[in-house]
Amino acid sequence: MRKKVVVLTGAGISAESGLKTFRDAGGLWEGHSVYDVATPEAWHRNPVLVQQFYNDRRKSVRAAIPNEAHLALVKLEQKYDVTIITQNIDNLHERAGSSEIIHLHGIITKSQSNKRADLTYEIDGWELKMGELCELGSQLRPHVVWFGEAVPMIEYAARICQKTDIFIVIGTSLQVYPAAGLIDHVPNKALMYIVDLNDTSISKDVERILKPATEGVSELVQRLLKSGA
Repeated sequence: MRKKVVVLTGAGISAESGLKTFRDAGGLWEGHSVYDVATPEAWHRNPVLVQQFYNDRRKSVRAAIPNEAHLALVKLEQKYDVTIITQNIDNLHERAGSSEIIHLHGIITKSQSNKRADLTYEIDGWELKMGELCELGSQLRPHVVWFGEAVPMIEYAARICQKTDIFIVIGTSLQVYPAAGLIDHVPNKALMYIVDLNDTSISKDVERILKPATEGVSELVQRLLKSGA
């Protein structure tokens, strides 16, 4: 039986594909306050601005390509049962070829009903327009979990973490909850690795790899494929 590997990825893995987050610039996301573009209140206050903001982000995601870190995680499936839990809203893990991906904060390539978050639709191209409606007649919005909204996949992700033999954290400071709390569900006997340029402080026994994702993940995957553990 193959060992279970759970990988928690954050902005650091996509940054090397050219995608930024609001944390790169003191709370600004591409020049905008997160509270102006990534909250339900912002959507109600100025839906045109929010829609355009995510259209621009979607265009950037479509132009980006998976990097060596994304591709290395696909290779890990040769010997392990791998689940990726990502905080990122891009689709780079999918495009790299990973088989099982849980998007905690939604995915920008989909839209959702403004009335029911479970009504989702693939977006054809990069633009979601005002006036495009769901089957209930409500305006479509980005399929993204905004600040102040519930994270519907968090309980499922926690259950997956409870079953893991190896837990790998890539490119995240473990500061954003509830995602950061997933580490508390990992069994104490599990091997744990953190690949990040910052020396994140956590209480569990973990091997830290203080390198960029493309370098650190590739090295770690090679080690795991050789050792089988």
